[in-house]
Amino acid sequence: MGNSSRRIFIKSAAMTGIMASFADSVFALDDHRNLDAIVEKENYLESIKQELVKQWPKNRTINLVFHGHSVPSGYFKTPDVRTLQAYPHLLLKELKQIYPYAVINSILTCIGGENAAQGSKRFKRDVLNHKPDVLFIDYALNDRRIGLDASRESWEYMIKAALKKNIKVILLTATPDQKVDINDKTTDLQKLSDQIVGLANKYKIGLVDSYAAFQQRISAGGVLIDYMSQVNHPNEKGHQLVADGIMKYF
Repeated sequence: MGNSSRRIFIKSAAMTGIMASFADSVFALDDHRNLDAIVEKENYLESIKQELVKQWPKNRTINLVFHGHSVPSGYFKTPDVRTLQAYPHLLLKELKQIYPYAVINSILTCIGGENAAQGSKRFKRDVLNHKPDVLFIDYALNDRRIGLDASRESWEYMIKAALKKNIKVILLTATPDQKVDINDKTTDLQKLSDQIVGLANKYKIGLVDSYAAFQQRISAGGVLIDYMSQVNHPNEKGHQLVADGIMKYF
């Protein structure tokens, strides 16, 4: 091989390696939904964590507000509501273990069967009046009824209204529906979840990608029915998976 041919070969091999590396990075981002690129989980709630460690008389009440549908409401097998086994309460229980001096309100503004368009209409009246320190929004499961565009408009309205009040916002993607193939990337649940990831990235706010967490658990050999109380509601094990995702911010 002559010098000219050798240089061409080396350049070609180098480009191949670069492209392979780039492709691996792209596929890795796709597999993990680029979750850690939204915001740094350890730092997003830093100001809240500083408040949580304060002792009386310097501490104050911290309000965590959960806005959404039947899942954060605590519905298991409808009409059975198990508040103490749903992720808002599971989160509160874990927070109290690591922040023993904190006064924390876990406030539910959820309505079973509601979608984001309905939730946005009562947002100022029913949510902002609680003066949230951290707001969690969970509507994807029911937004299939209104479609991507209406869902996006409603989520953005709530996000903007909260950020205007300097509220920390954490978005949640869907929990599973057993009638939907959780590994099918073309479903409405997947599209809505992808849209929520995009909103978290756009506004540089928090994200708990519950749908991806369930996908990863199933891909690792888990059985979806073991995490569900009925076809579209998680059981305590499923709620714990969501709570675990939220806890990464605290």
